[in-house]
Amino acid sequence: MVSAEHDVLKRRAARVSVASNATLVVAKLTVGMITGSVSVLSEAVHSGVDLVAAGIAWYSVRESGKPADEDHHYGHGKIENVAGTIEAVLIFGAAFYIIWEAVQKLRTGVVEIEGLGLGAAVMAVSALANYLVSRHLLNVAAATDSVALEADALHLRTDVYTSAGVLGGLVAIKITGIPILDPIVAIVVALMIIKAAWDLTRSAFFHILDVKLPEEEEAVIHDVLEQYRDHLIEYHKLRTRKSGHIRYVDMHLVVPRQMTVEAAHTLSHEITAEIERRLPYSHILVHLEPCPGGCDRCTVDCHKLPAKQ
Repeated sequence: MVSAEHDVLKRRAARVSVASNATLVVAKLTVGMITGSVSVLSEAVHSGVDLVAAGIAWYSVRESGKPADEDHHYGHGKIENVAGTIEAVLIFGAAFYIIWEAVQKLRTGVVEIEGLGLGAAVMAVSALANYLVSRHLLNVAAATDSVALEADALHLRTDVYTSAGVLGGLVAIKITGIPILDPIVAIVVALMIIKAAWDLTRSAFFHILDVKLPEEEEAVIHDVLEQYRDHLIEYHKLRTRKSGHIRYVDMHLVVPRQMTVEAAHTLSHEITAEIERRLPYSHILVHLEPCPGGCDRCTVDCHKLPAKQ
C-alpha cells in the first residue's frame, strides 16, 4: 500500500541522511581529537549513533515498502516502528555515555581544550547540515507518512540544537577562559538528547502496542460517518491503529433492515472511499448489521433507505 513514487522518495531521503551523517562523524571525531573537547567528542558520538540510526531507517523504509506475503498478511509496515524504537534506544545509550564522560571530566577537573575556532567551525557546519537534512526528511516523511523517516528527522533536528549548544559553550570558553564549561555544556546536550529519545519512543514504540490513531485523525473518521447519517442508523465499535504508514480502521455500521445487500455494500464502499481519500494509506474493514427495528415506520418503510429508481 505504498506508491512507487513514495517508495523512491523515502529511499532517496534515507540515503541522503546516511551520507550526511557519515561525513559529520568523520569531521567531528577528527576535530574533537585535535581540540580535546569532550563536548565536540560527545557530538561525534551522537553523530555516530545518528549514522547507525540513518542506516536502520534506510533499511526499514526499503523493507516496509514490500507488499504483504504468505508470512506477513498485514504487510511489513511495523518494521518502521521497530526502527524508530531502536533509534530511541541508541539515543538513550549515547546520552548516558556523554553524561558519564562529562562527569569524569568534572570529577578529575582535567579539561584541556585547544583549537576552539576549529571546534566552533565544525559545530556551525554540523548545525547547518543537520537542519537542511532534517527539513528534507520531515518533508518526505509528511508526504509519505513514514514513521522511520520522521524519527530520523526529529533525531537530526535535535542535533541542530545540541550542535548549537556546543558551539555556544565553545564561544563561552573562548570569552571566559573557563574550560570546565565544556563538560557542563556536554551534560546539557545529553539531557536534550534524552528528551529527544523519549519523544521518539512515544511516536514509534507505542504504535507497536496498537495505540489508537491521533484524536485529529479519528475526528476525520467521525466527520465522514456524520456525513452519511441520513443513510445509516448508527455506527459503533470503531477501532483504529497504525502499522508503519498504514492506518487500520474497523467499525460496525447499522443499516436499515430492509436495505439490500447490494445497497449496503455500496454505502459501505462510499464511506470507506471517502475516509481513504482524507486519510491516505488507510485499510478499512466494515461489519454491516441490520437495524433491530422498533420504530413505527420500520415495519413499513424507512426514510434512510436509498430512493427507489
